[in-house]
Amino acid sequence: MSSKLPSILSATEEDIQLLLAAQCHIGTKNCDKQMEPYVWKRRQDGIHIINIGKTWEKLVFAARIIAAIENPNDVCVISARPYGHRAVLKYAANTGAQAIAGRFTPGSFTNYITRSFKEPRLIIVTDPRVDHQAIREASYVNIPVIALADTDAPLKYVDVAIPTNNKSRHAIGLIWWLLAREVLRLRGTIPRTPDGWNVMVDMFFYRDPEEVEKQQQEEAQAKAAAVGETDAAPVTEWDVASAPVVGGINPALATTEGKCGIDWSAEPTTGGNDWAADAAGATQWDAGAQPANWD
Repeated sequence: MSSKLPSILSATEEDIQLLLAAQCHIGTKNCDKQMEPYVWKRRQDGIHIINIGKTWEKLVFAARIIAAIENPNDVCVISARPYGHRAVLKYAANTGAQAIAGRFTPGSFTNYITRSFKEPRLIIVTDPRVDHQAIREASYVNIPVIALADTDAPLKYVDVAIPTNNKSRHAIGLIWWLLAREVLRLRGTIPRTPDGWNVMVDMFFYRDPEEVEKQQQEEAQAKAAAVGETDAAPVTEWDVASAPVVGGINPALATTEGKCGIDWSAEPTTGGNDWAADAAGATQWDAGAQPANWD
């Protein structure tokens, strides 16, 4: 694969293998007129194959543009597509950019009254078709646009297109990961060595909430099972046979006579207290017991 890049910026064999493994070269059956230069060939089933060499060249070109911006916070990364939510958030966390994951609020670039108003110097979108609102508003205020473009992506108002598969969760995550790594390398934050960046590409991949919840439940069950095994010996020492029988007399309560000092046999058997004596000694509410004067 011939490349126009300097040798230091050229893709390594490992980078090409990652791009192929994530299927970044698999396009769609439709092909936009402006995306034809990035297509290598068309398969018999109609799927267009993207030229991986041009993908890497445009990725490095985009990274050089991003690294040239002095304030990292002036870069805004956008993804309305769910597969790119986690990728843009991780990219923003690692490079210092602003992230808009989810629905793009109309007027974020043009209406300064809105709470989400931003004035970035550059925006990067995951899909020009889904993120069309952000691209259109960027064109109103002269903000350059970098986009991850599939073969069927419209490139209107897009300044730099990175040809790649933007439908697969692995392809989207890998491109954002490679872009973040290249930006950090150009800034001098990390060295240009194979083990210079210890952030795994898996951190940029989309994760289904149901799968995450299922994994958390399995971990909780495994943890509970481990705790149960450690506490197995004390649990077996409970003497269930000594428990009182339902409907019977608890022997533990029957032996409290001597402890409390009460002789329950001395209680009268007539059925309770003598209320007649209480009635005889009751206070007489006659007129003499009333106060002298209330006035």
